[in-house]
Amino acid sequence: MRISLIGLVYLAIGVVVALTHGYNSVAGVSEALSLIVAVVLWPAVLLGLDLHLPAIAT
Repeated sequence: MRISLIGLVYLAIGVVVALTHGYNSVAGVSEALSLIVAVVLWPAVLLGLDLHLPAIAT
């Protein structure tokens, strides 16, 4: 699978946006999933949508 330059730029912007909007904690599974969702859906984060997932009960 090859990823294009546009795809790499999109993901790089997503990482920066996610880290600057408080998705930098990966202490548990739900935080890691929140970070992944925020990276992929970074335009929603810029629009103010909260993508933090609730804690997963074990």
